[in-house]
Amino acid sequence: MDAGTATSARRLARGITATWWYTASAIVFLELTLVLITFVAVAQTSADVWAISIVLVTGLMWWGATLVLLLQYRHRDDTAGTGPWRRIVLPLAIAVLYAVVAGLVTGLWIVAGYAILQPLMLLNWPRGVRVRLVVAATVALIALWIVDQRTVTFDTVGQSSWWALAVFAIMLPSMSVLSLWWWDVLITLDRARAAESRLGATQERLRVATDVHDLQGHHLQVIALQLELAERLMSKDADAALEQIRLARTSVDEARQGTRDLALQFRSVPLRDEIANAVDLLRAAGTPAESIVDAEADAAPASVLGPVIRETTTNVLRHGGGKWARLSLTRAGGAWRYEIANDAAASTVESNDGSGLEGIARRAAETGGSVEVDRGRGQFAVVVTVPEAPR
Repeated sequence: MDAGTATSARRLARGITATWWYTASAIVFLELTLVLITFVAVAQTSADVWAISIVLVTGLMWWGATLVLLLQYRHRDDTAGTGPWRRIVLPLAIAVLYAVVAGLVTGLWIVAGYAILQPLMLLNWPRGVRVRLVVAATVALIALWIVDQRTVTFDTVGQSSWWALAVFAIMLPSMSVLSLWWWDVLITLDRARAAESRLGATQERLRVATDVHDLQGHHLQVIALQLELAERLMSKDADAALEQIRLARTSVDEARQGTRDLALQFRSVPLRDEIANAVDLLRAAGTPAESIVDAEADAAPASVLGPVIRETTTNVLRHGGGKWARLSLTRAGGAWRYEIANDAAASTVESNDGSGLEGIARRAAETGGSVEVDRGRGQFAVVVTVPEAPR
């Protein structure tokens, strides 16, 4: 995965997480509103402080139990069913408790109905079950409200609150399921995107394997023929046999160079993406970082500066102070100037592959460039300058 793809993947993951919290917050807000409406309606029609307090406390417990079910729903699996009952039995028991308490205090069937039915909407039902369940729940709540209208005499003072309670209670299951449906669609699309990405990576591996096979197979076949011809000519014409051996060695060099070129083709990453990835990596490690990149940065020698950017970023991660970092890639006359600076004096520790500052200096010198290190003024800076057309 290149730097641009990695950055996009991280942004997409953050966007999906944010969407989940928007979805969950909407359901949580509706449920809390319904609990408060029930509390206000009871408070307006009853003078029993103890009963009012019990309705509020059990209502908040019911609200908290639905939060547990929502958190479990976030990582749902279509093939897992409702999941282990030990995870949902406590939230459902709290829902039954609230239904009994609130139903007895208010004398309304619809209060007990929404308290029991709403948690059922949040369970991980198999495909197609939730739609039938929400229709049945909505019809049941409407029927319970009709029964309450015929059996309960509402006080004039609290009548508006009871009607608000009924409207919210009847709408809550469908609104919750619509929100969860939107989340399910988003997760399905994300899984399809991930599957497509994996398929693309697999196809890319197959293409690389095919290219390597074709390249090496061709050269090996030529080398085998040249060596076979040299073996036949050895007793007849030593000079001709020696010439075939030289040609075989040339074919080996060509195969080696072709393999290098093929590897370089797949390892090349635009420098703009390299720097963006470095900034994201530093920020993920807790170091505030910023970058300045020339508009034509992709024309800079990526084969030279790409490894330099990765090595210097690793150096800052290992030895930096973590307060700030700054990267820049600009054109200076007939050369490209890359600079990375941070708030601590990073040491010149060599990495396992022999890179580090000495490796960076050697890489720059091979292309006709130079490296400058600045350890003064409470900062550590590395400046790498390479010509526009490296040697």
